[in-house]
Amino acid sequence: MSVIRFLARPMLASSFVVAGLDKLRNADDTAKQLSPVLRRASESLPFKADEKTLARVIGGAQLGAGTLLGLGKLSRFAATVLVVTSALNSYVEWRSADISTKEGRIARKARLLKNISLTGGVLLASVDTEGRPSIAWRAEHLAADAKKVTGKQIKRADKAVRKAVDNAVGA
Repeated sequence: MSVIRFLARPMLASSFVVAGLDKLRNADDTAKQLSPVLRRASESLPFKADEKTLARVIGGAQLGAGTLLGLGKLSRFAATVLVVTSALNSYVEWRSADISTKEGRIARKARLLKNISLTGGVLLASVDTEGRPSIAWRAEHLAADAKKVTGKQIKRADKAVRKAVDNAVGA
């Protein structure tokens, strides 16, 4: 792992770890804030789940994924989970912000920009292959290499068959 990744991942993850802990500690407040979104989510689930439980799940997901990202373990998966939770938090915070005053509108804008920036950061982390080729790239190049090798083997086999036919005709 490079020094940049070693430093940047925990820095990026710290915000999510703290937010996840806060959501777990204050599940009632989180459920209240996320209520419109969680109500719809709980209705679409195939099992019965209350809003407080879903708020804890979201907080736990943020805490766990933030910790994994900070440690560099399963970092692409963790970052993908954080993209989803960050987008959800951005929407909810933007929707529930107080915009009755000028200061409230300025604070809403600042939080939205912060949340968009964090979402962008974890989105980049979710596709970071640490300088190694992705599985898709490897598969594509493996197929191309196999095609080349197979083509060469077919040409050799064709040449050998023609030579054998010429020898048989000449004999």
